[in-house]
Amino acid sequence: MIIRALLIALATAVSVSSATAASFPTRTVKIIVPFAAGGGTDVLARIIAQKLNDKWGQAVIVENQPGASGGLGTRNVVNATPDGYTLLMASTGALMAAASSFGGDGPFDVTKVLAPITVGAAPPYVLVINPNVPAKTAADLIKISKEKPESLSYGSSGVGAASHLSGVLFESEAGIKMLHVPYRGTGPGVTDLLGGRIELMFAPGPVVQAFVQAGKLKAIGVTDKKRSKFYPDVPTIAESGLPGYESVGWFGLLAPAKTPPEIVKQINADVVGIMGTKEFEEQLALLGAEATPQTPEEFARYINADVAKWTKLVKDNKIQMPGGN
Repeated sequence: MIIRALLIALATAVSVSSATAASFPTRTVKIIVPFAAGGGTDVLARIIAQKLNDKWGQAVIVENQPGASGGLGTRNVVNATPDGYTLLMASTGALMAAASSFGGDGPFDVTKVLAPITVGAAPPYVLVINPNVPAKTAADLIKISKEKPESLSYGSSGVGAASHLSGVLFESEAGIKMLHVPYRGTGPGVTDLLGGRIELMFAPGPVVQAFVQAGKLKAIGVTDKKRSKFYPDVPTIAESGLPGYESVGWFGLLAPAKTPPEIVKQINADVVGIMGTKEFEEQLALLGAEATPQTPEEFARYINADVAKWTKLVKDNKIQMPGGN
């Protein structure tokens, strides 16, 4: 009788779980973006939200919750009910903040606090310089900086941002020292770069593309391990003077930990299906990115490896990450 009762309970649990996944969603789904509106994370979230809204026939809304370098919105999703109705569109910086808050003393494991669904895109940055800088390659910049340490300054969208960490990685691997100038966003940094107040920047490709085409800035390297189809004539930094260099950000969708696996798999399948359309590909091109779908398991491994890489860099260079706790 005990065995029979256990089998009935198990069958009921499986049935309820399957029914929950099959009927999901039955109400509004919220995607939290832990940054201000207008950035790459926000844009991608809104593209996916609209497509899911059309597919599900239920409202999918985007809510911006900036603060603590992405840590505030991320924490709110971590603490949300794990039912699939509160999702997170995160990025490298947001998960670095999460690692600082929830990682403890050991290696960060994203699955302890969040349920990865899939990565949406992993766009590279472009190393751009003011035309007055006498350099044509990454090797030239390294040579200048070695001859005159801290004579070159680079801007970023803030301490701990991908644009900052890309610069720190460049310094670390090249064995040089440049002057970091953090800004409140990419736009002000690009403005000062155009004006010659800083010499270089690791910037999102679409943000600087018009200036590069107009000759107001020079693109001398992309941060990916392969060339970008959006900058086909620009070599990788690894090609042009710093072998092995790679710095790629990512945008991805996650849910609170303990969200039913069936729901995670359903959202993954629906989002991956959207990412395979030509329309989505064209919209991603505006971000200078290509779709890079992954399974939840692949995405979890990707995040943990990425956070481990940047955490080591931050510790080795004694960078004080804002809003970690």
